[in-house]
Amino acid sequence: MSPQLGVLALQGDVREHLHTLARLDCRAAAVKRPEEVAACDGLIIPGGESTTIGKLAERFGLGEAITALHMRGKPIYGTCAGMILLADEVRGSDQWRLGLLHARVARNAFGRQVDSFEADLPVRGIPGPPVRAVFIRAPYVEEAGEGVEVLATWRDRIVMVRQGTLLASAFHPELTSDDRVHRYFLDMCRAAAEQV
Repeated sequence: MSPQLGVLALQGDVREHLHTLARLDCRAAAVKRPEEVAACDGLIIPGGESTTIGKLAERFGLGEAITALHMRGKPIYGTCAGMILLADEVRGSDQWRLGLLHARVARNAFGRQVDSFEADLPVRGIPGPPVRAVFIRAPYVEEAGEGVEVLATWRDRIVMVRQGTLLASAFHPELTSDDRVHRYFLDMCRAAAEQV
């Protein structure tokens, strides 16, 4: 049986992630409550407004549930705002965050909404042609700490990383027809399930 994935449904690109996972015949659901997070074999924290998602996560007690999921070895993937929320340091900000990813992240590092762009990125661990990456008010990793593997860069800026069962990208793979990043994460979830 395929792993049960959750997409944190507080704000942001929830529907787009669910559509991509459905194309992969993956069992997935929008999750909003701690008990729903606890039932997941893997969790996606989508792009959106990191401050808003963080405030709602704190209000609803989701930080503890997500941290507990991580401590149980379940994979978590943060895209854009999700990358910010996973990081243990955000430059110039004391906003709420999970602090699980050993990295310093810069918010809105590529400019405003009007500066959004797409790029083709080779991603370590994903064979085939480069991945089409959509950047929207995207962050990037300024400094990757201990145990953090750099999977992709754009113009010398780190835009995708992995730390054990944590995956984070500054871009939005759910906004393209290329599902290889989601397949990569799904493989992480299957591997983690086999460890139990």
